[in-house]
Amino acid sequence: MVAYYAFPSEHWTHLRTTNPIESPFAAVRLRTTAAKRFKVVENATALIWKTLLVVEQHFRKLNAPHLCTLVYEGTTFRDGIRIITPTPTRKLRAA
Repeated sequence: MVAYYAFPSEHWTHLRTTNPIESPFAAVRLRTTAAKRFKVVENATALIWKTLLVVEQHFRKLNAPHLCTLVYEGTTFRDGIRIITPTPTRKLRAA
């Protein structure tokens, strides 16, 4: 089974990459050559930080954020649909 389908179908649009950190840093990577020209490290850090703050304003909001807790807790999804497994009942032993 492809791991893509093991997540809620609402989240599939967000699973386009295997590295979600790569998107925000794409803008920073474009400006690293400019940052290398700074003589003071703090100035380069400030440029990179400000770039991340600007890029952050354009992040897409997650569809169905309430499902994130289910995914974190290990809930099973098959073809994007939550699989509800019955909880096992304990049998009482006769004394």
